Amino acid sequence: MTNVLKGEIIYLSLGSNLGDRRQNLQDARELIEKQAVGLRKISKIYQSEAWGYSSNNDFYNCCLSGITHLEPVALLDTLMEIETSLGRIRKGGGYSDRLIDIDLLFYGDTIFEQPRLILPHPAMANRRFVLVPLTEIAAELVHPVSGFTINEMLQSCPGTDRVTPVTTW
Repeated sequence: MTNVLKGEIIYLSLGSNLGDRRQNLQDARELIEKQAVGLRKISKIYQSEAWGYSSNNDFYNCCLSGITHLEPVALLDTLMEIETSLGRIRKGGGYSDRLIDIDLLFYGDTIFEQPRLILPHPAMANRRFVLVPLTEIAAELVHPVSGFTINEMLQSCPGTDRVTPVTTW
């Protein structure tokens, strides 16, 4: 019998609206797998308009799930280091165009709140660009706070933003 290491199942959302968006997502995915997460499922890539601000550059988005042995804040730090290594420059408050954005959506069924990290991600219920790809890989996942599945969250999402599939990997 093989010794199987256990870890926590996590879900991430990735986005890019500058440069070669597909390649940016691919580079992030590879670094995430190399440094932090044993990948299990990956959604298609979807195109969506910028959310929370105005931009002429549409985003490419995807979601992935996997297993990590890192604690939540250590995982967040690793994800932010990956963003920086791929050229992300944080410009202070507010939303802006970016080469890569990686959001930690769920860390198992952990409910966690501190200034740097809130789990589950507090804004996902209003973001179709997160819920559409997340539904593809985890439609029946239950949000530990609301009690709704991801599919139910998508059905009740107030957003009307366009989210269309672009490509598979």
